[in-house]
Amino acid sequence: MIPATDPLAPPGASASSHTLTGLQCHVCHATYPATASFVCQACFGPLEPVYDYARAAQTLTREAIASRPRNLWRYRELLPITGKPRTGFTSGWTPLIRADRLAARLGVEAIYIKDDGVNHPTLSYKDRVVSVAATRAVEFGASVFACASTGNLANSVAAHAARLGLACFVFIPDNLEPGKVIGSSVYGPRVVAVNGTYDDINRLCTQIADRYGWGFANINLRAYYAEGAKTCAFEIAEQLDWTMPAHVVSPVAGGTLLPRLWRGFREFHDLGLASGPLPKMYAAQAAGCAPVVNALEAGLEHPDPVRPNTFAKSIAIGNPADGFQVLEVLKASGGWGAKVTDEEIVSAMRLLAETEGIFTEPAGGTTLAATRALIESGRIPRNEPIVVCVTGNGFKTAEALSGTLPAPLAIGRSFADFVKAYEA
Repeated sequence: MIPATDPLAPPGASASSHTLTGLQCHVCHATYPATASFVCQACFGPLEPVYDYARAAQTLTREAIASRPRNLWRYRELLPITGKPRTGFTSGWTPLIRADRLAARLGVEAIYIKDDGVNHPTLSYKDRVVSVAATRAVEFGASVFACASTGNLANSVAAHAARLGLACFVFIPDNLEPGKVIGSSVYGPRVVAVNGTYDDINRLCTQIADRYGWGFANINLRAYYAEGAKTCAFEIAEQLDWTMPAHVVSPVAGGTLLPRLWRGFREFHDLGLASGPLPKMYAAQAAGCAPVVNALEAGLEHPDPVRPNTFAKSIAIGNPADGFQVLEVLKASGGWGAKVTDEEIVSAMRLLAETEGIFTEPAGGTTLAATRALIESGRIPRNEPIVVCVTGNGFKTAEALSGTLPAPLAIGRSFADFVKAYEA
């Protein structure tokens, strides 16, 4: 059963207060009604929501935001739903941690970790985007809520569907980490393991969405789903006392997150909610799946697809749907990108855990390893604040570190056994 209200919903979130006015093509700017559409009929560019910002500004003030519950719906006026939020009342407002011990190891003045690895309920940033997509699926009356996923999205779609009582299908690669398979199956969806890459699965799901009319979070609901990622940027600015960060490093998989972080910062800037210049944005990818960084280094406008070959499975998307938008943002913001080896990713995962007590999955290790590379190359100055976006929890992918950590010290049960081993 779908709950009509929730005690953690922001006040004033009535159906009549929404600011969504329609959809617009990112490329040719053709306009469309706010339906379950994701591709422009004229040029096949991606569609994105359009808002009445003047109306949003009437109620979206610093004071109003600060008075609201600490979840992603505190920014309700800049999210693409037309009624009341239906789920996500404990999603968002994740910690922004000033990582001083990590900063000392990297030789920088200030570095912050935006830790979505503790996001609720499924320990990844996907709970932001799925909260919006699931609410929109309910508004459209979708018979099934579904997704194509490398793991984290499947977990989140299954959890939010369970909360809303929606029928659910999640499509995943058949070689996914066991923890992420269990993390989806426990909520009771139909899990479909496909013998292929994420890109193969995405093509299959596009056909299924067209045939059956299901609500796929990251396909026909993608225009709305992607907007949930902006809330990470809104929180960063608010947590930095309503100021912009100087540098933001984000992992890149399908390309949803980084461009919407940028859009979120721009919206807060244009509405006068955050002070300071817009940040420079940086893309982090694994060397075994780096279509965006390859394109950036080659001066291309669109990434060429690659076949993934990395253990960082959550970002192993060889043909990113929004890859060209990532490239646009990197150039517009004055940022850059870096690709790092699996060995460097493991090293960064261990560094973050050992210095700050944060266990991230390989995607977060990729982002920190890329940050280190960008600092060492001089792309990111050592004396300016840096925000690193960690998007998932390491306990989901603990097997990724198998064989890379010291073995436990094995001793007998007596005190003498310990003394002998310790003093040796």
